[in-house]
Amino acid sequence: MLPVKWARQDAWRAVAVCLGFDVKMGENWGGGTSRKRRGHMSDHYLEVISLIERLHRQFLGLVKLELDSLRIHDVNNVQAMLLFNMGEQEISVGELISRGYYLGSNVSYNVKKLAESGYLTYERSMHDRRSIRVRLRRQGSTLRDRLSGMLNRQIETLGQTQITDTDLESAVTTLARLERYWIRPNVSR
Repeated sequence: MLPVKWARQDAWRAVAVCLGFDVKMGENWGGGTSRKRRGHMSDHYLEVISLIERLHRQFLGLVKLELDSLRIHDVNNVQAMLLFNMGEQEISVGELISRGYYLGSNVSYNVKKLAESGYLTYERSMHDRRSIRVRLRRQGSTLRDRLSGMLNRQIETLGQTQITDTDLESAVTTLARLERYWIRPNVSR
């Protein structure tokens, strides 16, 4: 296993290569990179990308702890968040992805597992036989309510930190701008 420092540098290097930076072997892309080489904006840009991924993993860890405390072992944290984000609406599998309710390539597998475990039901659309519509069953609604309770507890304790509503609003605004930037057609060139 790599020491944390090296793993972090390798992660930075991988992000930099994906973003099109010219990275030479032996170049330090960890926290010690000089600002002269990349500049403040690129430092912050790469840090935001890394932070988004870490925060997502940490949040899924909190969901896993909640599932464990509820003694729910037939659903993983990603599947639980899929149920939570669906809400009480009937939705197509394609909409799960396009609305950002599910991140990943194996949505069909997770929908099938959730249906087998009794958390949701799915059926082919009457209008388009290629489309599959899903909705929560009672067990799925119960789990959704429990996850909602977890989030409400977190929101209550968030008031005990130095994170303000204004901070969260600013973060949402910035991340939404970044999302709009990333979906622009000429960004990937």
